[in-house]
Amino acid sequence: MSHGNHESHMKVVEVVRSYNRRAAERHEPLVAVMLDTKGPEVRSGDLSDPLLLKKGDKVVLTTVDGSRGNNNTITVNYSGFTDDVEVGDHVLVDGGLMSFVVETKTETTVSCRVEDGGLMKSRRHLNVRGKSANLPSITTKDWEDIEFGIQAGVDFYALSFVKDADIVRELSEFLKSRQSEARVLVKIESADSIKNLYSILEASDGAMVARGDLGAELPFEEVPILQKRIIDICRKMGKPVIVATNMLESMIENPTPTRAEVSDIAVAVREGADAVMLSGETAFGAYALKSLEVMTTVAERIHDSMGSSGDLGLQRESTLLDLNVLAQFETGAAMSHTFAYHATLLSNTIGTPLVVFTRKGTMAALLSQYRPFGLIFAFTDNPEVQRRLALYHGVHALGLDFSDDAEETFNRALGVLKGKGLIHSGQQVAVVRSGQQPIWRQDSTHLIQVKPVPV
Repeated sequence: MSHGNHESHMKVVEVVRSYNRRAAERHEPLVAVMLDTKGPEVRSGDLSDPLLLKKGDKVVLTTVDGSRGNNNTITVNYSGFTDDVEVGDHVLVDGGLMSFVVETKTETTVSCRVEDGGLMKSRRHLNVRGKSANLPSITTKDWEDIEFGIQAGVDFYALSFVKDADIVRELSEFLKSRQSEARVLVKIESADSIKNLYSILEASDGAMVARGDLGAELPFEEVPILQKRIIDICRKMGKPVIVATNMLESMIENPTPTRAEVSDIAVAVREGADAVMLSGETAFGAYALKSLEVMTTVAERIHDSMGSSGDLGLQRESTLLDLNVLAQFETGAAMSHTFAYHATLLSNTIGTPLVVFTRKGTMAALLSQYRPFGLIFAFTDNPEVQRRLALYHGVHALGLDFSDDAEETFNRALGVLKGKGLIHSGQQVAVVRSGQQPIWRQDSTHLIQVKPVPV
């Protein structure tokens, strides 16, 4: 929500909804909508003209309004900026494209020496290495945008600059009070979020590794380590995780990616991310569609190679059934986890895809956590659930009306998959009946059937 307005964003939502209506008619997966809050960004003010700064030049950052670059004096939009910084701190411009070293400060000014120069323009993003600004995670603008999201019916909120679990719970409770089913994803992008990482992830519905700001507030060599750590924690918690920022940065201006960018996508896929995300590449890049095609092609190719190389098996082993973890769940949840794990083992052993029928998406998400080698075909009669499941690794969510006759519904589902060329006659599929809300079964019954696809 850093760019555009509610009117322009609503047009995007309407385009997605129009696509989803057509996709539903064709029994195809739906596209989910995520609202990314702007958060409390610290930015420089407007300049009369860009400033060409060279190594060794002096720059003054001030919290007093009015300066437009005169005498290399630049305003900052955050009144507490002088309280946050100390002599010796590094101030990064736009994630490190330029950098200043703090030499002295007063109540309203911070005097710096340019370490890495460049062309300073208006409204640049500022970070202090190793520190987070003492600003609320959800600003007044964010609350207005969140209200817009409720009216627009978005599926996910990506909450920016999360500092602790309390703000995640506050947003979740607010959404519930407004009867919104949207899920809260936390963007891990600040020094404070790392300090409270486990509790923040525990309170959330999923996470995004937002590497741009994360690499500005913390040493950049720590980012790959943190990325792997965040993915691993989310995997063990059974929560989806997105890897984002700079994935195909060069394609903002160029028609082909660098080979390092291709490897970056591959690493995220191999580490077990549920999704990889484009930002500037599609927001304002010259090759938006081509960037998406490249990312899709690379991600799919790497994933396809993992089954034969054993990498997917290693991923799955990282979420093997842990009896100590199961002991923390209530009886019903422990049973569901156990069932999902053994359904995955069965599917992998006999080489079948999984077919699950769900009204809340719980069992489909659990199956995704255990990373079966084959696809998870999740049928639901709830479009909101179908859209949310789009984020989960390996889940191919399809809409289907459920009848009172289980076998009739099974056969219709298999007919849909066969008609789309996703399965073929004579192939076996593992049909799962389990989850929080029973469908065609008693509460205490969990079933898995291996069924042949009819001719």
